[in-house]
Amino acid sequence: MYARIDPRIRAIALSMVVLLAFTTSEAAAAEIPRGNPEIGYFVLSNGMEVVVIPDHRTPTVTQMVWYKAGNADEPPGKSGIAHFLEHLMFKGTKKHPAGEYNARIAEIGGEENAFTSSDYTAYYQTVTSEALGTMMEFEADRMRHLELTDAVIVPERDVILQERRSRVEGDPEELLEEEMRATLYQNHPYRIPVIGWMHEMEQLNRGDALAFYDRYYAPNNAILVVAGDVDVGAVWWLADKTYGAVPRGPDLPQRVRPQEPEQNTKRTVALTDPRVTVPSVQKAWVTPSYSTAEPNEAEALEVLSEILGGGSRSRIHQELVVKQAIASWGGANFHGRSLDPSSFTIYGSPRGAATIEAVERALDAEVRKIIETGVPDVELVRAKNRLVRTMVFARDSQAGMANIYGKALVTGSTVYDLEVWPLRVRAVTAAEVQAVARKYLNSDRSVAGYLLPRGCAVSGDKIR
Repeated sequence: MYARIDPRIRAIALSMVVLLAFTTSEAAAAEIPRGNPEIGYFVLSNGMEVVVIPDHRTPTVTQMVWYKAGNADEPPGKSGIAHFLEHLMFKGTKKHPAGEYNARIAEIGGEENAFTSSDYTAYYQTVTSEALGTMMEFEADRMRHLELTDAVIVPERDVILQERRSRVEGDPEELLEEEMRATLYQNHPYRIPVIGWMHEMEQLNRGDALAFYDRYYAPNNAILVVAGDVDVGAVWWLADKTYGAVPRGPDLPQRVRPQEPEQNTKRTVALTDPRVTVPSVQKAWVTPSYSTAEPNEAEALEVLSEILGGGSRSRIHQELVVKQAIASWGGANFHGRSLDPSSFTIYGSPRGAATIEAVERALDAEVRKIIETGVPDVELVRAKNRLVRTMVFARDSQAGMANIYGKALVTGSTVYDLEVWPLRVRAVTAAEVQAVARKYLNSDRSVAGYLLPRGCAVSGDKIR
């Protein structure tokens, strides 16, 4: 139980000032966080990690509790149990019956919610600063004292089944995304949808929920992130008083999941649906994440994503949307914050008389250009500037900062890693960007996904 400011953060901040003082980028002045209080990090005696991000511009605070448990940690045949438990966490305890928690937040005009992913489940509240202690008490109470009965389980299971019907089965884009993941990942549980498969969700019961809750919901398997009008000492006192009173749970083994075999095929997923009016195409590859990549690879993939499809200045937008005018939109994504191997995706949608095949060829051509000829230094610098700015601009949102830090820590990174991230991005070379494109974006080891209107079908390399 102690409060500690990592001294390395202080050194990195100074390093950034020195580095940025010598850059000629027009963004240089904006990249130095002016007067930003130091970020705090400490660990309670029961093993709960705590990160504090002070921001005194408004008298509000966001609390996020991240559990190192997501759908990739579910037992076989129990898909959706992590998300189901997320719903059940709002059903109340003996001390705070169902509805009291939501009512207290509503009384003060606060906001609360939760979300589940493959690697984590997180719960958050944004409230006035003086209400932080109350929110901590509520959250600490439901960490170990959730009351679940069959009377609670059955109606809430119906809720998540309806959620799947409306959000996934009612949305062709989501259906295609689900099938893409199931095809992209051949062995890893990332292939299983976070919400779960319908036939398995229908069988989830009280015993399944309690087993998952008892295994993963404990302070030593959780990270608390507090961002807003607070200081480190006050958060330490409140966290120790509330979360610190929760007994430590059993030590869990390392999160080792089945890993991907070597991918050596080109696969295609096509969804034809009468609800689709505008077709689209995407292509995805399995890539390392920040947690699994070799040194500098994840940062290089991040820069590659920015160059290819990071916005209106990206290659895909400029070439396909502006110059050739064959796409209404397009872009690229690198999903780097995961515990295990991640993915890289390019995508686009035809415009006017243009065809899906034309858009796909143009997307492939932009990838091929980088593999064959690399990236000019001017374009590289501009892409890195845009990436670094995103972290600076993220400081305008307390919840955004809590999300960035929580997601990074729960997937294996540290506070220090995030603080030096701008420097690591700045250090990416054109050769490294070209190298990761050549190494990972091999079209013969990809999954192409087509979302098509009624009457269309994929035949060989053509859509008819």
